[in-house]
Amino acid sequence: MTRPLEELAMIGDGETVALITRQGSVDWLCLPRFDSSACCASLLGSAENGCWQIGPEEPVTHSAHRYQPGTMILETDLACESGTIRITDFMPVRSGNPVLVRLVSGVYGKVNARMDAALRFDYGNMPPWVTRSEDGVAMHVGPDKVVIRSSEDLRIEDSRATSHFTTSEGSRHAFLLTYGPAQDPDPEAIDPDKALEETRKYWTDWIGQFDSPLDEERYREPMSRSLLTLKALVHRPTGGLVAAPTTSLPEQPGGTMNWDYRFCWLRDATFTLTALVGCGFTEEASAWRDWILRAVAGAPDKMQIMYRVDGSRRLDEAQLGWLSGYRFAQPVRVGNAAAGQLQLDVYGELIRTLHASEQAGMKRTEQGRHLEHAIVDYVERVWQEPDSGLWESRGRPRHYTYSKVMTWVALDLFLKGKGGQELSAKDRKRLEALRDHIHDVICREGYDPGLGSFTSYFGGREVDASLLLLPKVGFLPVEDERIQGTIALVEDRLVDQGLVRRHLMEGLVPEGAFIACSFWLAECRLLQGRRSAAVETIDTALNVRSELGLLSEEYDVASRRLAGNYPQALSHLALVNALLALAEFDAGEAAG
Repeated sequence: MTRPLEELAMIGDGETVALITRQGSVDWLCLPRFDSSACCASLLGSAENGCWQIGPEEPVTHSAHRYQPGTMILETDLACESGTIRITDFMPVRSGNPVLVRLVSGVYGKVNARMDAALRFDYGNMPPWVTRSEDGVAMHVGPDKVVIRSSEDLRIEDSRATSHFTTSEGSRHAFLLTYGPAQDPDPEAIDPDKALEETRKYWTDWIGQFDSPLDEERYREPMSRSLLTLKALVHRPTGGLVAAPTTSLPEQPGGTMNWDYRFCWLRDATFTLTALVGCGFTEEASAWRDWILRAVAGAPDKMQIMYRVDGSRRLDEAQLGWLSGYRFAQPVRVGNAAAGQLQLDVYGELIRTLHASEQAGMKRTEQGRHLEHAIVDYVERVWQEPDSGLWESRGRPRHYTYSKVMTWVALDLFLKGKGGQELSAKDRKRLEALRDHIHDVICREGYDPGLGSFTSYFGGREVDASLLLLPKVGFLPVEDERIQGTIALVEDRLVDQGLVRRHLMEGLVPEGAFIACSFWLAECRLLQGRRSAAVETIDTALNVRSELGLLSEEYDVASRRLAGNYPQALSHLALVNALLALAEFDAGEAAG
């Protein structure tokens, strides 16, 4: 049975995550890394594609879950007629092999329970060879090995590890999954109690650094939970932030817009840096900046829009025909062919990120200096080319307005920064003329006087939510009537029940509201001085979070369900940045 996304919880160790249902089943787990193949893939198929279930043997009458305060440690209560059990799930921050710990305790009554670790490797396609190990059960497939250990007796049944046990009030039962290379000795066991305390301390110490600038108490918990979620999506060894830990969760019910998001997008660069710096997490912000520099190196003409978490470039796309898909949406994809698209906005995005990092006190590196100059040289050659746009259209390339704006941003910020000071007078004059020319072209070709709005692409009459970013990147002030008209038209055409769709292109089936865009609208309203309207948008978007405070990419307003890959970093980044903007607005009002 497919579970609604809002019933899924995420735990993680900074290198991968597990998604766990409110019924106590691990339905998604990739090991050893975010972008590795899944050994629990029932999220995209059925239980036959791999899951790890713990629960009462009799029917569950009620279930509830929550995070321990200030952590990514999950508690799930499962009640049945005989009593209630509690599962505490967590992944210790990795110092060696990845580990997933599941502690089962009796809350009241006497409950006969079952543990069923039915792992299926290669995204649910390969049952493992299962054998007894020295202190547990080992599962092998190709290069992968998982060892299941427990304080309870384990049995081997049909390529899985099972256990039957009985809980009573105060009883405690431990189950541990440890991953390692198949050719190595079994990974060492850990002390689950010690690991629990260390994991709790890690998360509470980290979020304890956050000194909330928000005046309203009701916004502090959403901000903190979003920051914890983002921290769990940062690959600790490299500093790369994955867009989401999942693949192929459909943007449209039963549709084909099912993409792999387990990679790092350059389009998220400034959003990420701004959120982390604004909340005081300069170490993570610096690691993100350094990850970008390593990934891009020094050749903007070969720059991709996304990379793997280690900065590698191969994201070849394939379809997994043996998986039925989330709610039968096919195809199920791994890899992402959009990595090869030309998206002109990423060049301006990268310049913005480098400048924002300097403003945050990060030292300008020689590589960063070289990269700025190389990007500007490249933008000068390609800015007139059509591209695939911010939304990664797989149709024919167009002259997208936002893409052109970001080429202007690349030149404008470069000229205003240290890079512009390093130019000869002749080169500076040439680039200033080009910057002004691009601005004129956008205002002529990307603006429709009849609509009173900028349009999605030159010659079109549609609008899309990327246009909400124009005042944010400094293209025109928010007071300009062309920006005012654009915001008004987005509000008229794209807002549905208080949430913003990213586009409503002619001939396309409407998808869900794009959650990040709703927070972008809130920021625009703050720039306009419309605080009550901004707060209304923020509150509407916050209300679609799961009960655990998680957001997906989209929200299907018709079915009132989260949609798209989950949890989505961009949605949480937009939430954080909108609340930071609200805090700044209120501080300005108080000072004024």
